[in-house]
Amino acid sequence: MSTRLDLSKLTLMDALDLAAVIELEACKRYKQFVEQFGTRGSGDAGAVFQSMVVNENKHCEQLAERRIALFGDKPPRVGLNDIFDVEAPEFGATRWGMSPLRAYRLALSSERKAFAFYDQALPHLTEPDVKALFEELRDEEAEHVAMLEAIIAKLPPSAAIDLEDEDTYPNQPVRDSMEG
Repeated sequence: MSTRLDLSKLTLMDALDLAAVIELEACKRYKQFVEQFGTRGSGDAGAVFQSMVVNENKHCEQLAERRIALFGDKPPRVGLNDIFDVEAPEFGATRWGMSPLRAYRLALSSERKAFAFYDQALPHLTEPDVKALFEELRDEEAEHVAMLEAIIAKLPPSAAIDLEDEDTYPNQPVRDSMEG
């Protein structure tokens, strides 16, 4: 497992905090990728990673709102130091000029990792409300997997072309970095 926590001792508050930091870690990693790559338009790897920043941030905020509604401002007992790469894409998985298809596949792999984490954690959970939350989170990750698979299935063939391969395909339009 990608956590040093004893999952059998998680309270609902701890579980919400854990889920939020999992989303936060993924959001931060995608932000690093956006900063690393930049973007040349809406159809490049940087844009894919930026869309994942938005998605992960939204999930993190939803979990935080739920936690505050249930537990107010009690300090968390779970933080980023308690996890490693649960949903975050791996640092070395990117390279400059990677195609949008590769970027989406990386995001898909990360969502599958998160699904596996929640699914594999279920047998270790003892609290019914924590188990129910992890089942819900696992099912959300399954929805994210299906969403990304659908996006990948609809990508045009040009989405598989790495940036450095553009010279090989001169008929493919290259967007200027100043275009929106």
